[in-house]
Amino acid sequence: MSSRRYFSQALVAFGMSKQYYSQSAVCQATSTPVADLRKEYSNMGLHEGSLPLDPIELFTQWMDEAKQANVLEPNAMCLSTCASDVPTARVVLLKRFDTRGFVWYTNYGSRKANDLERNPKAAITFWWGDLERQVRIEGVVEKVSAEESDEYFHSRPVGSQIGAWSSTQSQKIASRDELDRQEQQAKTKLSAYTATDQLIPRPLNWGGYRLVPHRIEFWKGRKSRMHDRIVYEKKPTQGNLSAAEW
Repeated sequence: MSSRRYFSQALVAFGMSKQYYSQSAVCQATSTPVADLRKEYSNMGLHEGSLPLDPIELFTQWMDEAKQANVLEPNAMCLSTCASDVPTARVVLLKRFDTRGFVWYTNYGSRKANDLERNPKAAITFWWGDLERQVRIEGVVEKVSAEESDEYFHSRPVGSQIGAWSSTQSQKIASRDELDRQEQQAKTKLSAYTATDQLIPRPLNWGGYRLVPHRIEFWKGRKSRMHDRIVYEKKPTQGNLSAAEW
């Protein structure tokens, strides 16, 4: 009984309806050994001859299809960095992509920012399980312009803008109460802007990064684990990766 109550509370916390889950289904799911959890993928695969020459075109198509399929946060991606000999990874949200690369925003004092300061090479991974698809992207990371960061910052909800002023990301704090106090202090500090509908200035320690890709792999799950992978790679032109063609 206790396991069912806990599961229901978790569903409510994530805004999910618990009416679709019976106690027997929950018990069956939780009792299955991890080694026995598996899904048989479809036989639909990737056919190289039908794919575009530009991987950004294919990524756009796959992203659109993930959105149409109502995949939960289709722009969520695992960002992997490595400052020394210990890689770190976390999920962030893609906020823009084009032929120049893939953009996300964060605190420039965060652990991932410190990693990128020491080693600007990184990888991002998208997993769209409902579509049996994964995209892996590797490249070099650069900061976006201040103008791009300003534009995106001012497109965010006011609460998120205040949040960027409130959190010293990746820094240890005593408790959640301390973070809440920091948020309240930021609200007070910025009240002159919010009360008069003025633009809240972007904190200088917050902004965007762009991963400039040199390798993109598209993965499609296939029956009996005989998966398909198509890889696009850039070959540097006289040492200039950004000018290279796929």
